[in-house]
Amino acid sequence: MNPRSNPLLGILLSLLSTIGFTLMGAMVRYLGDRVPVGELVFARNFVVLATLALVLGWRGKLIDAFRTKNFRGHVFRSFANIISIFCNFSGLARIPLAEATAIGFATPLFTVVLAATFLRETVRLWRWSAVLVGFAGVLIMLSPHFGGAAHGTEAALGAVLVLIGALLIAVVTTQIRYLSKTEATPTLLLYYSLFAMIVSLGTLYWGWVLPSPGDFLALVGVGVFGGMGQTLITESVRRAPASVVAPFGYAAMLWSTLIGYLWFGELPATIVFAGAAIVIGSGLFVIWRERQLGLERAQAKEIPAPPVGPPTG
Repeated sequence: MNPRSNPLLGILLSLLSTIGFTLMGAMVRYLGDRVPVGELVFARNFVVLATLALVLGWRGKLIDAFRTKNFRGHVFRSFANIISIFCNFSGLARIPLAEATAIGFATPLFTVVLAATFLRETVRLWRWSAVLVGFAGVLIMLSPHFGGAAHGTEAALGAVLVLIGALLIAVVTTQIRYLSKTEATPTLLLYYSLFAMIVSLGTLYWGWVLPSPGDFLALVGVGVFGGMGQTLITESVRRAPASVVAPFGYAAMLWSTLIGYLWFGELPATIVFAGAAIVIGSGLFVIWRERQLGLERAQAKEIPAPPVGPPTG
């Protein structure tokens, strides 16, 4: 048993991580019409990279974190992650916070598809059924933008960008599963943050802005709350199985609806809540099924193999 195991603490940290990520999204939504997306992405990753470098340097492990057995894998994962964050931040500038959060819940569904396709994981009828139902929920959430009662072209573009971001996060999740076999967590964080900062710096050509004091604090908040969410979710899965803490990630819908209403005066349409409920239900089933399969595999390892050939006694 893991000596650091503490399921209740893991659940609490998972809930706190959703608050961190939601506050990051709120800061992006607040700045979206004034600060270029590249500048937002730079702020997000500069704070994380600076903090990570300081911590690793203090521990004397900064050089070790650069050592990798799969540099090409880091490049692929990082650029998929970079495109996803550009899509998500661009989408957040165009649609309500709660709506973007709900569409983002499609990520676990995409992850099942990609794991079956590229990692050759066995996915049986029940999980495929949950994925199909979940995607129906996604279509329901997208329908207001494409059914004549749309919020406008910008909102439709924002919804599509967030959905693309969810797909790319699933690609990243699949790649991290593969990379984590040989790469340490600090190495994964270091390479991604470094590449993201370099790429976002390239957007200087298209013009950054000098933020006001308030906007500057919000930019710092993008990095601080994003880093907080990332750290807390990492710590949560160290103290409890991922299948235990994952369902509590859906609390982000509550926080995003509350913050969206209190800060921006936004409330998604009822049909968005209906679609979100379908996606969340499908996601919870996928998580439950993953947990059941994990328990079955663990039990199978504990059962001794049957004797080969006729009994001897």
